[in-house]
Amino acid sequence: MTTAHVFIAASLDGFIARADGDIEWLLQRDDPAEDHGYAAFIADKDMIVMGRGCYEKVLTFGAWPYEQPVLVLSRQLAGTAVPDALEGKLRFSGLAPKAVMEELARQGVRRVYLDGGQLLQSFLREGLVADMVITTVPVLIGAGRPLFGPLAGDIDLRLVSSLGFASGLVQSTYRVVV
Repeated sequence: MTTAHVFIAASLDGFIARADGDIEWLLQRDDPAEDHGYAAFIADKDMIVMGRGCYEKVLTFGAWPYEQPVLVLSRQLAGTAVPDALEGKLRFSGLAPKAVMEELARQGVRRVYLDGGQLLQSFLREGLVADMVITTVPVLIGAGRPLFGPLAGDIDLRLVSSLGFASGLVQSTYRVVV
């Protein structure tokens, strides 16, 4: 069985980016002296599954930051060629969340890191998220792209741990209760 796991940051008012996709408010808080646990989180993940918006943002960072293979879910990009520099590092798919998880299970992928707001929301709506590490950044940006969106019903979460950092960031780990 393939399980999906989230590691994401949001402003205190619940946004992962400004409306135009800008995340400078988040990058300004990045302190290399603080280990926010990403290395430990990603260490046991077989693959990264991200949405198109997240993929396009990562492309602006310069060097490709991932060692794990990446699957970009996008109906727009499905069937298009992967950029030459990323050949063998990623692929595109237009599959829906459940179909992706079934396909990854057939391929022997056990644990995936989900990245991207809309992607996370769609996986949550389908009951496909096992747990979430959410880092809250102590800033109010007022508007933007929300971490969570509309739901058909409640999704119960169990707090596993919470940790504060000297920078003011607060990281909470939740298990999705099924």
